[in-house]
Amino acid sequence: MKKIRILLVGGGSGGHIYPLIAVAQKIRYFAGTDSGNHLDLRYFGDAGGYEDLIKENGIKYSYVISSKLRRYFSFENFIDFFKFFIAIFQSLFKVFFFMPSVVFSKGGPGSLPILFVCKFFAVPIVIHESDSVPGLANLISGKMSKKIFLAFESAKRYFPNKNIGVVGNPIRNELIMGKGDSSAVITEIEQKEAKKQFDFNQERPVLLILGGSQGAVIINNFVIKNIEFLAVKFQILHQIGLDNFDEYKKDYDFLSQTLPDSIKNNYKFYPYLENNLKSAYIAADLILARAGAGTIFEIAYFGKPSILIPLPDAANDHQVLNAIEFEESGATIDIEQENFLSHLVLVQLETLISKTEILKKMSKSASVFYRPFSSETIAAHLLSFAGLNIYPDNAPIKEMLLK
Repeated sequence: MKKIRILLVGGGSGGHIYPLIAVAQKIRYFAGTDSGNHLDLRYFGDAGGYEDLIKENGIKYSYVISSKLRRYFSFENFIDFFKFFIAIFQSLFKVFFFMPSVVFSKGGPGSLPILFVCKFFAVPIVIHESDSVPGLANLISGKMSKKIFLAFESAKRYFPNKNIGVVGNPIRNELIMGKGDSSAVITEIEQKEAKKQFDFNQERPVLLILGGSQGAVIINNFVIKNIEFLAVKFQILHQIGLDNFDEYKKDYDFLSQTLPDSIKNNYKFYPYLENNLKSAYIAADLILARAGAGTIFEIAYFGKPSILIPLPDAANDHQVLNAIEFEESGATIDIEQENFLSHLVLVQLETLISKTEILKKMSKSASVFYRPFSSETIAAHLLSFAGLNIYPDNAPIKEMLLK
């Protein structure tokens, strides 16, 4: 029996955890093709509220205190300095007693102490960077890595002379339609059926509004101030964000007392679209969202036209640069937050939804931007470090894996 021990590291947000889970799902699928394998998948770190999701996917969870690296002065740096060394101490014991065949990191707060310990024990390190500008943790850990995977082509310049693969961003099985060997192909019948699931008119356009896993206050405020206009032009699915939901619901409940039923019936909002996110993407005719890498590659996978509002204070302006690269492909319209004025956005939304040919071109560009086999490619490389050479039957992916 071959024992395969793979360690997963990275955390702080859904943008770190969901790709880890997507890769873990493929690792389990590939390793499971040989009944003689014993697979042990573990996550070390602080999952930031995603602990149950990790465990539900068959990954053993072990807490390691998280510390954040900041490139600016903050009194919290002094506290995190001590947390960093506590994490080193915790990791020494955890890594020694697990001794993984390979470690896969998504970066983020708390990843570096674990990776330093893995390097000390000569455990091969593989990382994935989702954004066009790498975070500090991945910039440092990239110097120790055997293999670096990137979502955006433009990020290659930050890792000169390294073993790099540009693979896009891993997407969870729960969102994949069909075999996942290309972007989703959504039929008119499938889109109408998805609209029906939300009790919407199947002939009218749906606007999907996403603020990332943590929500976006500026987008929420825009919606509630313009709900009467928006809900006339569109049927709306709106992800508020877990942190902002209670306050938003209170404001909406007060406002809705004066709204006609026709408006209220066209507007549905949720703290977080989890189990019905796939249906929401399928139903959407247009998407308004932040510019996190996870959101961009999901939009690309489903081939949906979009307007992106990058978070301006994201580390290294990575959302701004993510949006620029996506816009250059012709898939989206990028509106920086300082230009996020209600009347301009409303005009843009109304203009886009009325121009079918432009929407089709944006949709096609989004589909082209998507990179298939991201999870499969990373999973197969990780298993190869663990001594298991598994190649999917699909020829194109086999060619990528053999490079």
